[in-house]
Parts: sequence; C-alpha cells; structure tokens
Amino acid sequence: MIQIYNIRQQLRDIRVVGLITFLVIVLLVSWSGVKAIQTNYDLQKQVATLQQQNALSALKNTNLRLQNEYYNSNQYLELSARQNFGLGAPGETELLVPKNVAMSHLVNMPGATNSSANKERKSWVDSNLTSWLDFFFHRQSSNN
Repeated sequence: MIQIYNIRQQLRDIRVVGLITFLVIVLLVSWSGVKAIQTNYDLQKQVATLQQQNALSALKNTNLRLQNEYYNSNQYLELSARQNFGLGAPGETELLVPKNVAMSHLVNMPGATNSSANKERKSWVDSNLTSWLDFFFHRQSSNN
C-alpha cells in the first residue's frame, strides 16, 4: 500500500511527468525518422530499377538503330541478293557443284571423327549413360 502511495506521489511530481513526456516525444520523433529513412530507401530502389530499365531500353534502341543501318547498307543488299536470288557481282561466274561431288573431296582432319554419324546411331539414353559412366570413372569422353 505504501508503494502504491509512493508511485502516485512520484507521478504527481512535475519532473517525472516532464521526463515521461520527453521520452514519448523522443520515441515519436525516432519512429518518424525511421519511417522517413525506410521510405527514402524504397524510393531509391525504385529509382535505381527505373534507371537500369532506361539504360537497357537505350541499348536496345541503339542495337535496333545499328541493325537498321546494316539492313540499309550496300553490303547487306549484296549479300541478300546473292543468297535469295542467286545474283553475283559483274564478271563473277557461279559454279554449281553437286553435293555428292563436294562431299567426296572432304579431307579428314587428324583426330577428328565423324561425330554426326555416331550421334545418329546412338540413342539419347545410351549417350547419356555413357557420358555419366565416363564422368564417374574419370575416363576421357567416348563421344569426342
């Protein structure tokens, strides 16, 4: 009972009331400052994201502009005419070589194998299983 009386007496003292009021004001100002810092941080993240998007868009625009310049160049027009229409420059003669003749004159490079024929013969499962076995037993890959 005496302690409750002492607490009531202390709460009536102007110094204690002033100290409590001061602490409440300090807490409110601190909370407001933290909220302002958090808001600034979030806004700064948004600004950085938008700046990155703008930079990316500028690079895409530059790339498209350069691509359009290439499409309008004489080099592209000549290449396109050669590929699509079989045209050539004045004085050039076009030689058409049958595929079987061209393939018969291929030179086999040392160490190279005909990997396309091997890949066609092996199924995907066999190739995958062989690759894993080579990996686990530290062997040189048999697919090379």
